[in-house]
Amino acid sequence: MGGDTAAVIPAANEADRIAATVRAAAALPGVDLVVVVDDGSSDQTGRVARAAGARVVRHSRNKGKAAAMETGAESVRLLDEDAAPRHLLFLDADLGDTAQAAAPLIEPVRAGEADMTIAVFTTRVRLGGHGLVVRLSKEGIRRATGFEPAQPLNGQRCLTRAAFEAARPLAHGFGVETALTIDLLRKGFRVTEVEVDMAHRATGTDWRAQLHRAVQLRDVARALATREPLVAQNLDKLRFKR
Repeated sequence: MGGDTAAVIPAANEADRIAATVRAAAALPGVDLVVVVDDGSSDQTGRVARAAGARVVRHSRNKGKAAAMETGAESVRLLDEDAAPRHLLFLDADLGDTAQAAAPLIEPVRAGEADMTIAVFTTRVRLGGHGLVVRLSKEGIRRATGFEPAQPLNGQRCLTRAAFEAARPLAHGFGVETALTIDLLRKGFRVTEVEVDMAHRATGTDWRAQLHRAVQLRDVARALATREPLVAQNLDKLRFKR
């Protein structure tokens, strides 16, 4: 099979890693287009990505991961024009060279065996308190669908265009992965997890990392609140503000 998959990489201030991620993504079987969405970066992320061979779309301000995914997918749609719609491979910008291990995510979608694949990293990094958000997402998905994901927040995913469109509008911010899984399973799409030898930068434990996790928790809780009444009843206990 020729190229039929576009890699979409949301990126914010990732100038140090984006070139390696782009090059690795472009070399994946089936990938004939790499789109980087520069989500309001203050560094040279966009310039570096373009020099590495990506098509770059820029947000003038940071709009968050879900908005960057929507922008990237729309850019691919416009480039497809009247051709068959490409599958969409979403990758984090900080994967670096490990993005070259994403091929197993693409294969089931290209073969028509899955509508969405979710990566399960075989190499785990210490994430400093990330477990609370993971547990919330995992339990919410299980209650909503019966599916018990190993890594519910993993952003490395490959979808058919039809699956992506069925999940729109995407949930806000970091709630996007949890909502994608629930919405597609509820609509009868085939979702499967795939082990891959990939890794991204650990979040850390400083105040910025703690704030990041607080925002993640808020976004996941909000995504679940619209899908699970029990979460909605208790959401007012999470006093996280924008």
